[in-house]
Amino acid sequence: MTETQNPSGRLAVVFGGGGFLGRHVVRALTKRGWRVRVACRRPDLTGHLQPVGRVGQIHAVQANVRFPDSVRAAVRGADAVVNLVGVLTQSGRQRFDAVHDFGARIVAREAKAAGAQAFVHVSAIGADADSPSLYARSKAAGEAATRELFPQAVILRPSIIFGPEDDFFNRFAAMARLSPALPLIGGGQTRFQPVYAGDVAEAVAIALEDESKAGRVYELGGPDVATFRELMQFILDQTGRRRLLAPIPFPAARALALGSEIAHAASFGLLPAMTLITRDQVKLLEKDNVVSQAAIAEGRTLEAFGVKPDSYEAVVPGYLYRFRKTGQFGRPNPPHHSIRP
Repeated sequence: MTETQNPSGRLAVVFGGGGFLGRHVVRALTKRGWRVRVACRRPDLTGHLQPVGRVGQIHAVQANVRFPDSVRAAVRGADAVVNLVGVLTQSGRQRFDAVHDFGARIVAREAKAAGAQAFVHVSAIGADADSPSLYARSKAAGEAATRELFPQAVILRPSIIFGPEDDFFNRFAAMARLSPALPLIGGGQTRFQPVYAGDVAEAVAIALEDESKAGRVYELGGPDVATFRELMQFILDQTGRRRLLAPIPFPAARALALGSEIAHAASFGLLPAMTLITRDQVKLLEKDNVVSQAAIAEGRTLEAFGVKPDSYEAVVPGYLYRFRKTGQFGRPNPPHHSIRP
C-alpha cells in the first residue's frame, strides 16, 4: 500500500522500533503511509530513524515493556501495534521471562485495551514450551500470552536475521579479526535458514494490513539452508581471512560457556560482548533453526506474504567487506562452502 492509498495516516506503534529489525520495520511502514510511534527505552537514540519518513511521520516515545504504565501511554490511540522487543542474552533486569513473557503479555493486553485493530508479535523459530533453553521457553510463553490476550494477533517466527547491523555475521567476522580460531559448537552441524531483515519487515507491514493473516503463526526463512560450519566458512571467505574452524562437542561447549559466563561476570562488562557464549545459547544450537515442514505444507512461510526472500550470499558481502584487512579494497577468498537447499 502506498502513501496515497493510506490517506488516513493510521498510527502504528512499534515496540523496539529503534533496534536492528526495528529500523527496517519503521521504513516498511512509512512507505505504506503509516504514522509510526517508536516505543523504546531510549528515544533519544532514535535520530537515525527520522530520514526514513516524512517530517512528523515518525515520533519516538519512552516505553519499557516491564512497566505497564509506560506501555499503556505508548499505545494510546494506536490503530496497530508491533512488538519486536527481545534480548539474546540476559543482563541486569533484562531477563528472558521479564522481556519475552511478561513484556509480551503487557504489550498485547494494553494494545487490546487501547482498541488497536491489528497486532504483530515477532518471536523466533525454536520457540518451544518444552525446550531445554530458557530463551526458547520464554519465547513460547510470550506467544501463548499474545494469543490469549489478542487472539487475532499475527505471530512471526524468523530464523536468524541478517542485515548491515546484525548480531550474527558481524559478530563472527569481528571475532575472526582477533581470534586464530572460530568455535564450531556441536561440530558445526546445526542448520540455519538466514532471513533478510528487510524481508521480515515487509511481512510485518503486510500482516498489519491483510486481515486474512490474523490469528496465524508464520515461520520466516531465507532461500538457503546452511550449517553453522558453512556459515563460518562463508564469513572467512568474505573477509579474506584464514582461521581454524574448531569443532567443540556439546558437553565441552557447555563447560566452555560456563567459563565464558564467569569471566564476563568477573570482568564487570570489560570483556568484548562478542566473546560471550552462554550455556543457554549452546542448548539452542542443539536443534536446527529452520522453517518446519508443517509450516511449508500449510503455507505459513515468507512466501505467503508475496515476498521473494533475499539470499544472505547476495546481501552479506555488501557489509562484511569492512572486516577485511584492507577494507573495501581487500578481496574475498575463493569460496570453500556449498549451500544445501
